[in-house]
Order: sequence, then C-alpha cells, then structure tokens
Amino acid sequence: MNYKLFCDSTCDLTDSLAKELDIEIIPMQFCLDDKNYKHYLDEREMSMEDFYKALKNGADAKTAQVQFDTFAEHFEPVLKEGKDIIYICFTSGMSGTYNTCKIAVEELKEKYPERKITVIDSLCASAGEGYLAYLAGKKMQEESPSFDELCKYIEDMKMKIVHWFVVDDLDQLKKGGRIGALSATFGKALQIKPLISVDNEGKLLAVAKIRGNAKVFTTLVDRIKRDGVDLENQTIFVAHAECPEKAEKLKELLSPLVKEVITVKIGPIIGTHVGQGMCAALCVGERNLT
Repeated sequence: MNYKLFCDSTCDLTDSLAKELDIEIIPMQFCLDDKNYKHYLDEREMSMEDFYKALKNGADAKTAQVQFDTFAEHFEPVLKEGKDIIYICFTSGMSGTYNTCKIAVEELKEKYPERKITVIDSLCASAGEGYLAYLAGKKMQEESPSFDELCKYIEDMKMKIVHWFVVDDLDQLKKGGRIGALSATFGKALQIKPLISVDNEGKLLAVAKIRGNAKVFTTLVDRIKRDGVDLENQTIFVAHAECPEKAEKLKELLSPLVKEVITVKIGPIIGTHVGQGMCAALCVGERNLT
C-alpha cells in the first residue's frame, strides 16, 4: 500500500497495538504545573501512574493542541518517500487540532502536489478515537484497501463508534468547569457519578447520573448490550484512567458477550478533564444518547 495511516496520541491505544497495526502516532502536548510534556504512547516523558498521582495531589494540568510545525515534521518524511497520508484526528468538538492540521496540510499540498493527504475529523475522543484507528488499522492489514476505500471506511465507521464513560473524580470535572463546586460536593457525598457519551458533534455529553459503584458496571454493560450491533463477532475496547481493577471487572462482564476485549489506558489529554478512576466501554453500533 502506498499510503501511511496516522493518528494522534489522544487515541490512547497501547504503544504495542499502534506498532502492530503500523499506525504512526503524533504526540499531543500537556502541561503539569507549568512544565510542558509530550504524550507518547510509550509514556517516555511521563508515566500514566505519575500523571494521575500528580492530579490527585492537586497539580494544575492543562492540554494543548498539536502545533502547526509538528504536522510537517511527521508528515513530510512520508511524503518524501512518495506515500500518501490518512490522518485520523482528535475530534474538532474538543480541540483546535483538526483546524490547525488542515492549514498545515494546505501548505504541504503546495509542496507535494502529487501526493494525497486526507485529514479525517474522528468526532471521537480518547479511546473512541483509538477504537476507530484500531478498526482502520485492522481493515488495512486484513484487506489491503485502496487509499480512497480506507478513507470511505473510516468516514462510514466514525458515527458508529459507541462511547460510554463513567467519571469517578468529580473534583477534576469541577476544575475544568464541567460542574460547579456545589454539584461536586453533593455528588461525592451521595456517590453520584456522571455517565458520559460523545455527541454527533464530537463533544462530551453528560447523559445520566449513576448512584453507587455497583451500578457503574451494570450501566456500562447494559448500554453496550443495548447499542452494540453483532456484538458476538466484535472486538471491543475497555478503557480506564489508572484504575486497572475496574477495567478488569468490566472486561470480565463484557467478555461473554463479544469475540474479544482489548484494554487500553486513558492518557493525559482526556485524563486532565476526567481525572483518575474513569472507566469506559466502546463498541460498534448505533449511537443512542439517552
């Protein structure tokens, strides 16, 4: 195949899975107490354990979109090799990365007019973006589609990615302005946890409130059973923000329903906003935002 598949590190794939599927990853940036880091899937600059520990200790975390020059740095060597590029980008509903990339690509197209560069707005976040990239990578491996065929497949699939997240750390949502201080206080006292999905504009959407830890798992499993299509033949994702025990329990509950469950970790780009303890399940199906 004369093209290369790219994604950014917001996708939260494992490093080994990205390499296995030959997906090149563009690092995203985050800032912790005024110190800048790039998030690589191999966690070379900061481990997820250290990142979430810092959040728990009150560190101020911020995220930043991929810089203009970074795209040229990653894309140009591939273009020089005579290959085309498909880039699955972090949702435009949460980041300016997509728009910045489009500007960078216009400049690169002037320099390499014979090459194709397609930037796909995933309208997905975190492991949802990673799940879309995983499906594209598997398609590429197993069927060797043409450039245009893979682009069409990704566009067709992106609105079929079902995301369900339960957030545990209400303090981090409060810091990010997602909920008020009073809501966070009462939420913690009553053990209320938001059930979140991603809407059709690629933005996080609070759908319901779950009371108590036990209902977290049944709620996620019920949503996957309700929304998933042909689940028994699917490989699905379970994702967690430094809470492997929760992820393992969720995997055990979902495994009898599907062909395979892959577990991934939620990195600092979304982790900054949701904090430690978030658990998620993702599959292919029909989005139902209720």
